Amino acid sequence: MGKLTAKQRKTFPKGDFGLPAERKYPMPDVSHAVNAKARASQQVGKSITRGQEQRIDAKANRIIKGKRGA
Repeated sequence: MGKLTAKQRKTFPKGDFGLPAERKYPMPDVSHAVNAKARASQQVGKSITRGQEQRIDAKANRIIKGKRGA
């Protein structure tokens, strides 16, 4: 997984984020999706809710399944 620059992040459509309204947890590829799941689980009760974590996990799972199953 390569590090994303601020310039790269700004080019992603909102749909590429686990929390699109906040543009948090970018998931442009499988490695970022796996990382988003891990980071989200660490932040429950701190900066995100359990519901937000579940939305992030669901989106990440779709990306992971879609790319690995292809």
